[in-house]
Amino acid sequence: MRILKLILVLFVPAFVASMMSCGGEPVEETIPPNVVVIFLDDSGWADFHPFGNPAYPTPYVQKMADEGCRYTNFYVPQAICSASRSVLMTGCYPGRTKVFGAHAPRREGLSREFATMGEVFRNHGYATACFGKWHLGDQEGRRSHDRGFDETCGIMYSNDMWRHHPVNPDYWGQWELQYWENGEIAIPGLTAEHQEMLTTWYTEHAVDFIDRHQDEPFFLYVPHAMPHVPLFCSPKFKGKSGAGLYGDVMMEIDWSVGMINEALEKNGLAENTIVVLTSDNGPWKSYGNHSGHTPFGGPWDEVPCADAKGTSFEGGIRSACVIKYPAGLEPGGVSDSIFSTVDLLPTLAAVTGAELPLNQIDGENVWPVISGMEGAVNPHDYYPFTTGNRFEGVISGNGRWKLHLPHPYRVMVEIGNDGQGGRYVQEEIGLSLFDLENDPDEENNVIDQHPDIAEKLQAFAESHRQTFYPETGIGSGTEQ
Repeated sequence: MRILKLILVLFVPAFVASMMSCGGEPVEETIPPNVVVIFLDDSGWADFHPFGNPAYPTPYVQKMADEGCRYTNFYVPQAICSASRSVLMTGCYPGRTKVFGAHAPRREGLSREFATMGEVFRNHGYATACFGKWHLGDQEGRRSHDRGFDETCGIMYSNDMWRHHPVNPDYWGQWELQYWENGEIAIPGLTAEHQEMLTTWYTEHAVDFIDRHQDEPFFLYVPHAMPHVPLFCSPKFKGKSGAGLYGDVMMEIDWSVGMINEALEKNGLAENTIVVLTSDNGPWKSYGNHSGHTPFGGPWDEVPCADAKGTSFEGGIRSACVIKYPAGLEPGGVSDSIFSTVDLLPTLAAVTGAELPLNQIDGENVWPVISGMEGAVNPHDYYPFTTGNRFEGVISGNGRWKLHLPHPYRVMVEIGNDGQGGRYVQEEIGLSLFDLENDPDEENNVIDQHPDIAEKLQAFAESHRQTFYPETGIGSGTEQ
């Protein structure tokens, strides 16, 4: 049945669209699937049921997983905001776009030479919308409404980049955190009361967009500002989780996922809509009880040393992912096949029939892998991972083997709580090979036991370096 659905999804729309009646008039075309991408900010792998077992309920994500498929080996190439979002939007690695790290205000952001997912779908005749955090440029010509989205609202960079930042207020006090709607500044300077409403506002815009575009194909991108610190939720969720503010925030995000899926169902669109839910990277563990959890660092109250955002360890670059598409995916599936945000643009383009951009991209169509097609093989030899502009290694072997090149990384030595960040020190990792299938915590370097595998992955790494970082040696570079 899964193979039959794949054949129908990939080939029937194109076949029907090309059929002509005897008089030369085209017959009615099938409607291509809608696409919804919900992209969280700093959510931990285990922040939702059924990935983890948090102390608060997340029934809507659980329902989406029950009706779709849960992917346990989904990766982002860099565990930092702007770089991760650039990969999602363009299907290009940070080494190609040169979008590294997290851009502060007044940075140009993503170059216009790289087409965004919004532009790809709008060129395909889709209505497009982006409601949430953009963080790919806040200058004219680089904002979300300039990059392929018909309707927009939200913030142009992270919600902590404002004058109320607890660290270095002289620096952050230079800028107000503005709220934009459709190319205009709607709120010149967000307050704490405004931030409480961000998740609700994005959700209301998303539901309204679905209601108004039920009769035409659409692409809806909802990049939530939460659970990035500082944490805020609307009054209707304050104290509701019984698990602190982080739990309240996650319950509101879960509610948002539910409202978007219910709007699709109400309008009769659920069957023919691809809904993707994932996060830009892992949790910002420096913030303690205001950060999420991964399964690689122990119980909720323990602090993993390097298992978080801003590192290329598993807790930073492996994100929970759920995809729901009743017309093309069997419900209730669980997949450990590896794929990445870099693949979403070409994959969604293939399923919808959209043309890929003219610029070169790095992602591949991995729909056979996503749909569980028998014999499907990921077309990538490896996936690279970076921190800032530093290339740090590769993952290969369908996600089993991970090679770290020598590089520094940050280790938290003092945890923060209640909105205050902790303290890091820098440590170094040497050339290391990890068997993620048996050691997802990356504790046991097995390079001496598997020299042939290490040599193969080093060759992949050198090829990637020569293509994207020819001016540096393997593993060198500076973080931005």
